[in-house]
Amino acid sequence: MSIAYNVVRSAMTGIYNSFIKTPPVLDTRQYFPGAGAFTDNWQAIQGEAMSLIDEIESVPRFHELMPEQYKLSSHGEKEWRMLILRAYSLDISENMAKCPTLAALVKADPSIKSASISFLAPGKQVPTHTGPFRGITRFYMGLQVPLADDGKPGVKLTIADEAYRLGNGDALLWDDTYPHSVENNTGQWRIALLLDVYRANMPGPLRAFTNTIISLARVSIKWRGIFPKEFA
Repeated sequence: MSIAYNVVRSAMTGIYNSFIKTPPVLDTRQYFPGAGAFTDNWQAIQGEAMSLIDEIESVPRFHELMPEQYKLSSHGEKEWRMLILRAYSLDISENMAKCPTLAALVKADPSIKSASISFLAPGKQVPTHTGPFRGITRFYMGLQVPLADDGKPGVKLTIADEAYRLGNGDALLWDDTYPHSVENNTGQWRIALLLDVYRANMPGPLRAFTNTIISLARVSIKWRGIFPKEFA
């Protein structure tokens, strides 16, 4: 990661830590009431995500979209690919069209600032890292999670030293500024839905600060030309 990225992330973390004192895992009823729309429709979303496996080579590696994430994305020479439908409130028309059910759910909830389908290659490990700022919370839902030899989900998500093995349709809302990692200890691709949800119950000044960060992120995405296709 670049030095500038780390400096900015540290500054933002300090500001948010002054106002927010919440645990790593959050209650969806309080922080993401719209979660049920996704868990209720997980099989339809799964079907759309599974249809992309045949064209997995066309789904970008994470660091091809965000070069500053190269060390995470390329760790162990295994692939981490991301189909991004929404990035900081910018909808990517081409990707939305590939997942109409998911797209409709995302468009119906303005609290969702980013949405993507994450593909972890067999044996892929994403080392411990932290997210940039607490203005959003991370919703994770298993779509196609291979099983381990013990019959349990073979992918481990570790958040603040607590391990979670979430299967198909299982979901979790959490604060990704806590240290976390992911391990796909199977011989198959793992597919998951990732949503960045605007943090509920922030004080007014912090909401204004968060809105500014999101606006700057949108400007950066457009300026860098990360998604060359037209936005929705």
